[in-house]
Amino acid sequence: MRRFTGDRLLIATHNAGKLQEIAALLKPFGISCVSAGELGLPEPEETETTFVGNARIKAHAAAKASGLPALADDSGIEVDGLGGAPGVHTADWAEGPGGRDFVRAMTRTWEELEAAKAPYPRTARFRCTLVLAWPDGHDEVFEGKAEGQVVWPMRGARGHGYDPMFQPEGYSMTYGEMDPDLKNSISHRADAFGRLVALFEE
Repeated sequence: MRRFTGDRLLIATHNAGKLQEIAALLKPFGISCVSAGELGLPEPEETETTFVGNARIKAHAAAKASGLPALADDSGIEVDGLGGAPGVHTADWAEGPGGRDFVRAMTRTWEELEAAKAPYPRTARFRCTLVLAWPDGHDEVFEGKAEGQVVWPMRGARGHGYDPMFQPEGYSMTYGEMDPDLKNSISHRADAFGRLVALFEE
């Protein structure tokens, strides 16, 4: 496993919420983060059918364009009653007139579960795949997940994406109702980061 020895990392995202979450997780290691959006880098087309494939596309494109090591995250929610959908298409389900709207995506998810008469609890998991790529083409891959269920109606105004309808296992609150510090300590991203930090530790 290649160690990370720098103090500046490019986060291959244009999502401010995701940048904030990742920067908070890396802060204890003295690493400053800059996003692809802040550097004006284009978003590459995500053409793969897996989380790791799409994360690799984003990480390598950002590392090559910036000359900095780049960390990309591809994450999404898999709903068992929908055969694992939306999965890698989680963000796509939010697209529509006027741009990305996750209320639209969550509503579609619940309506499809209702139409399928999916049994309760409506189990689901968030998955997160992190790829850290260097400008020379090397990369390291880390995967995490958080099990739980989807609930309706949506609850809570914190977090982003599907957070207001995802209730993690062992909790009565959704991610959208949780204190961000609690969410960040139990999330799929935290699970993946728990594996990634081995690269930063002395």
